[in-house]
Amino acid sequence: MLKENIAQEWISYPDAERYSGLSHTTLWRYVSSGEIKSARVGRSVRIHLPSLREFMEERASSK
Repeated sequence: MLKENIAQEWISYPDAERYSGLSHTTLWRYVSSGEIKSARVGRSVRIHLPSLREFMEERASSK
């Protein structure tokens, strides 16, 4: 059986916090405003990692 490396596109809040260095409250604010894409599955919320990456890139300093 072949095992493929599957890139994870949807991550939990704690994973998103570690990835971005942002607090839970700050991430929640951007998710609520629609600036970062998310999905609710049952009681869980997953953040779209490509959306988070794009959000961080847009705010990266070009200095």
